[in-house]
Amino acid sequence: MNEFEDLGFCKLDIGRSERTGHPEVVFGQGKTTDQVETIFSRLVEVHGRALVTRATAEMGERVVAKFPDAHYDEASRLISLGRSARRLPGKVAVVTGGTSDIPVAEEAAGTAEWMGCEVDRIYDVGVAGIERLLSQKDRIREASVVIGVAGMEGALVSVVGGLVRRPVIAVPTSVGYGANLQGITTLLAMMTSCAAGVTVVNIDNGFGAGFQAAMILQLVAEGT
Repeated sequence: MNEFEDLGFCKLDIGRSERTGHPEVVFGQGKTTDQVETIFSRLVEVHGRALVTRATAEMGERVVAKFPDAHYDEASRLISLGRSARRLPGKVAVVTGGTSDIPVAEEAAGTAEWMGCEVDRIYDVGVAGIERLLSQKDRIREASVVIGVAGMEGALVSVVGGLVRRPVIAVPTSVGYGANLQGITTLLAMMTSCAAGVTVVNIDNGFGAGFQAAMILQLVAEGT
């Protein structure tokens, strides 16, 4: 029996939840509003919940009109309905260097929450005013996983990585002036971090960071 359904324009992976613990997540960018509505509807029918990333306001309006309990968040560009019935242990801290990094951070936070995580948002604590970060160190240390979201030179995650005894997931953003190269400079800086325990996702990939944080806590839950 196939674990996917052929919807004509896509092959929907309805077996993913059984394999991974979570349904397929829809990448909205590049899809039409009709396609997103169709996929979302089928996911809700099969799993009772769904998540779309990189969604437009038009997609959000269409889905919310059909599913009043769904929510479109303008900052993160997520369309979500429902959450995992299982509440994962621990807490995910989402930390940003600046206010400009919040849209990517919200994508990470919203994804992790949809997957069953408790999330603590700690925003605008970049190292250019390091006392802001140090004032939050106890709060950051309470987290089971830390997601560090920053642009510019990406120094935030190296400092955070030296403060905590938990996994740090670094998200480089495309925030910065010309030599930031739309996030490439940040990506390379984070990948060459001197702090142990730092892993890096792709530029602006808040979804990937949120998903990975939730998978770490899922492993904790299933290992107890």
